[in-house]
Amino acid sequence: VDLSAGEDPVQAAECFSRGRGVDAVLVTAATRSSEPMHQAALMCRKRGRIVLVGVTGLELSRDDFFKKELTFQVSASYGPGRYDPNYEDKGQDYPVGFVRWTEQRNFEAVLDMLADGRLDVKPLISHRFDIAEAGKAYELVGGSAPSLGILLSYPGIEITPEARTVSLDSTPHPRPLSRGERGEAASVSFVGSGNYATAVLIPAFKEAGAYLRSVASSAGVSGVHAGRKFGFDETTTDSDRIFSDDQTNAVVITTRHDSHAHFVLQALKAGKHLFVEKPLCLTLEELAEIEGAYIDALTPALAQGERGSSREVLSQGERRGGGKPIVMVGFNRRFAPQVQKMRRLLEGVKGPKSFIMTVNAGAIPADHWTQDPEIGGGRIIGEACHFIDLLRYLADHPITAYSLSAMDVSTADTVTLQLSFADGSIGTVHYFANGNKSFPKERLEVFCAGRVLQLDNFRKLTGFGWPGFKKMKLWKQDKGQKACAKAFIDAIREGKASPIPLDQILEVSRISIELAE
Repeated sequence: VDLSAGEDPVQAAECFSRGRGVDAVLVTAATRSSEPMHQAALMCRKRGRIVLVGVTGLELSRDDFFKKELTFQVSASYGPGRYDPNYEDKGQDYPVGFVRWTEQRNFEAVLDMLADGRLDVKPLISHRFDIAEAGKAYELVGGSAPSLGILLSYPGIEITPEARTVSLDSTPHPRPLSRGERGEAASVSFVGSGNYATAVLIPAFKEAGAYLRSVASSAGVSGVHAGRKFGFDETTTDSDRIFSDDQTNAVVITTRHDSHAHFVLQALKAGKHLFVEKPLCLTLEELAEIEGAYIDALTPALAQGERGSSREVLSQGERRGGGKPIVMVGFNRRFAPQVQKMRRLLEGVKGPKSFIMTVNAGAIPADHWTQDPEIGGGRIIGEACHFIDLLRYLADHPITAYSLSAMDVSTADTVTLQLSFADGSIGTVHYFANGNKSFPKERLEVFCAGRVLQLDNFRKLTGFGWPGFKKMKLWKQDKGQKACAKAFIDAIREGKASPIPLDQILEVSRISIELAE
């Protein structure tokens, strides 16, 4: 049917179906108008089907559908399996006896038809351009001349691993940086260039004075964008290049949770300082492997001649400071200015303390990747670990006992965590996903020695019964991200130990994993 010639598609369908109406209509239009849907309803026979493949307006006429009892369905683009993380990410196929045509099988069928000539797409190709003339192709698309399918050819290009790295700065980099020098410069490379990395972490590290060496991203476009925006030397899709680069002495890991342990181990084996966004890892097995790799990465004298128990080796390594890799998890809340003030106030108080942390976390869909135990680890490992670390920092004593009470929901993200500390202090973390977003997201209360501290959403700290302290207000919320990055960079520059002792990182990680189990 040629609409440009004034032909009527509804009349054409009537003639084609001998006046009965067609069995089904596939709507592949791209318009805001609802007219294609109205026409599709007119074309259909009684109890016919309309499948929307494209995008149109959906102001449907009840009269159109009511009289004919029509069925309307929106196609999931490539077929069953599309947008299902278990199918697309984990490779869990649908049994062919129950779902004949899945996303993959649809593609297979089309490719088979192309291979044996049953599907001829040559009539769809209106223009061909060499890649060197790609600009002309875009001019054609944006111009008034008619075009349909435009092919770009890539003659004589050989793909090599080196082709996955793009230099963004023609200025030669300073001499290769060596680890173990006190006062060494911090030449930082990022693995991952997602939203949190580009919006928070990369700006924080740049402000802290880090030299931005390289950024690795599986999506090359986002890596190039981040690289150019923040002034990295280069961007790459080959993460291995970062760990073998002698111009990089510190790595920041901001990838998906299930990849953290792999990259942490890679950094330790390469002798790099590392900063990893929480969580450190997802399983106890990964945690044990990381602890062992860290011990092996210490100076040879400590790793071979002075080994005792793991705890003794970790303690000796922390005291020695320079000459060993710094391992740090992004537990930024302990670096927030108001938390630092709370720590100073609490250091002057003898006796145990009581902590109540309330987190109005908000709901996340059950099929979100962070809720998947194998990919995101769930919200206790992936998010609540922040607050376990915060109470551990303020109590300043090891956690000796812990338990969890959870609301009976499938996502297990509305929970209360109970913590006991070696000095007799107790803490409760209410991590709730069933609240309202108009309520403050995070609130911490500390009771001790007839006094109370209340931190409201990292904006307002109030003291009750504290001599010389009543209130500390910030004009803008500060959860410590910038101070956290600066502490890491300063430790590298000054040859100091990690700003967060590794035994505390391992302790909080282990407890988070065990609570989630």
